[in-house]
Amino acid sequence: MQLPSLKDIDLSGKKVILRADLDVDEKSESEILRLKCLLPTLQKLADDKAQIVIIGHKGRPDGKVVEELSLKPVADILSRLLEKEISFCPTIKDVNFQNGICLLENLRFDPREEGNDPGFAQELASMGEFYVNDAFASSHRAHASIVGIPKLLPHAAGFQFQKEVKALSAVFENTPRPVLSLIGGIKEDKLEYLEGFKDISDLVIIAGRLPDYLMLKGVEYKDPKIIVSNLNPDKEDITIHSIERIEEEIAKAKTIILAGPIGKYEDEGHRLGTERVLDALANSQARKIAAGGDTGKMLQFFHKESVFSFISTGGGAALEFLVKKTLPGIEALLN
Repeated sequence: MQLPSLKDIDLSGKKVILRADLDVDEKSESEILRLKCLLPTLQKLADDKAQIVIIGHKGRPDGKVVEELSLKPVADILSRLLEKEISFCPTIKDVNFQNGICLLENLRFDPREEGNDPGFAQELASMGEFYVNDAFASSHRAHASIVGIPKLLPHAAGFQFQKEVKALSAVFENTPRPVLSLIGGIKEDKLEYLEGFKDISDLVIIAGRLPDYLMLKGVEYKDPKIIVSNLNPDKEDITIHSIERIEEEIAKAKTIILAGPIGKYEDEGHRLGTERVLDALANSQARKIAAGGDTGKMLQFFHKESVFSFISTGGGAALEFLVKKTLPGIEALLN
């Protein structure tokens, strides 16, 4: 996939709109990683002496101003990480390039962002002369800042965006088999990707809280490519039998995708499944890919980041890309 790249583009003196992944909990060190992933792109633009306006969202304010979802703290953290002052701009009218870099308030405070409103895309595009998307984790959403602006400005993918696409594409290009996908966590919408994961996997194992959702819906899988883990009575972890089955499959796999925790590992009494699965992954020589913010938090909690070949910053975006091999944000950059 040949995405337009920043590498060979000179943006000296240009006004650049940088769409970034800013949806982080500034108190969580694992989520600050998402901001650190932005630094190579930000540094390249700063070295080019481009005038940069960073845009992004945080949370789900439903088109209203919600003070606790303001991006001002994110501007402060990025200033510290980049070791360069980044101005905070509450509105588009406030955007200025006095320090060379500014960060615009939460785009989702305006309902037109999620509505992919052409007029809002035009307002955003008016701030710059070039658009860079380094927000892979948000690029499964057809929102104004993701798919609208690239229609109006020359554009390219940021360095982290390209890294994500390259690493995840390896799952369906010359992949060592068998491929094992472990899908866990508490987000029910992951179940929507099961059929797609069957196509890229030799075996899909469902864990976390997902087996409970299937049971409540009365769904029973008799497909040999799908194993639904059994949950303990309190539904906060999987049973010993299910743990042992996952350990057996990990030992046989050559490529492993992990998306979400196996149990409620934050509670000491419910972390056995997650702990043992991660230990089995650490002992495996397979190519291992992790996806999602919750997965990243879990790996940091157990100090298992180094076990994985690649840790994606995207949750839903990574799953959708693996299943569909593209995203709305990718198509916007290619067209």
